[in-house]
Amino acid sequence: MCKQKGFIPLEITTKSRHPKKLGSLLMGFSPLDRLKHLTGFTLIELLVVIAIIALLMAILMPALQRVKRQAKAVVCQANLHQWGTIFSMYMDEHNGYFAYGDSSGQWRWVLQSNPRERKIKVCCPEASNPNKNGGTFGTWAESSLDSDYVMQKDCGSYGLNRWVYNRKKDQPQEGYWKGRNVKGTDQIPLFMDCSWYGAGPLHYDNPPEYQGHTASGTGHWRGDNMRRVCLNRHNGTTNSVFLDNSVRKIGLKELWTLKWNRNFDLSGPWTKAGGVGLSDWPQWMRHFKDYQ
Repeated sequence: MCKQKGFIPLEITTKSRHPKKLGSLLMGFSPLDRLKHLTGFTLIELLVVIAIIALLMAILMPALQRVKRQAKAVVCQANLHQWGTIFSMYMDEHNGYFAYGDSSGQWRWVLQSNPRERKIKVCCPEASNPNKNGGTFGTWAESSLDSDYVMQKDCGSYGLNRWVYNRKKDQPQEGYWKGRNVKGTDQIPLFMDCSWYGAGPLHYDNPPEYQGHTASGTGHWRGDNMRRVCLNRHNGTTNSVFLDNSVRKIGLKELWTLKWNRNFDLSGPWTKAGGVGLSDWPQWMRHFKDYQ
């Protein structure tokens, strides 16, 4: 047998102390027997390995997806905390009062007198595609002027609780918080996951008939605004920053137990105190956690 330059014959160790070359060990075997000794895996063994890998993937993929969703929820809360800080700084400079406004989207002009920081995320990581509008994972789009009066297009998936706006003397006052100079600010939502740039929920607003249903059933743009924030983006919960600048997740049924406005009845028809039953909820919401 010729020797190639740089080729080292494979050696194996037997029970004796002297290594033997594989070729010399196989000299007494037939070609078929030699092939059997040199084969790494049989077809059955290879299929078993593939099946084990597939099984592990099937077990691990849901866990990885769950971790990914949890990570997005954490980023979402961090985004909301940034916006909460911005609004808090504004109220610090205005004796605790929020900006004047009526339209749900007025918050986009809150920083108009100062350079607007458009690098701050206005989108939840679960709903950040500007080409997908409406529903649970859609975004809204609206144009506005920046500090230099240049038209800019805003795109986001967060919205403001319009009941926090300050009010001028010639505007209706009923129900509005006007700012944070009130008690119970940890139960007053400020800025949250939302299908539009704002919402003004009422205690008798109906829940979405199906997942992603955000349209009003009253025919008025201020009707059923709770549907705008009742979004299953985070495994049966939604995220919000509150008027005290705390951030937490909110169960979808819990939305009807928060103090959205001064006149919000915490014993309304969609609360346990108000007599709501399991069958009263739309089918897609019945398995979610109930709240007092």
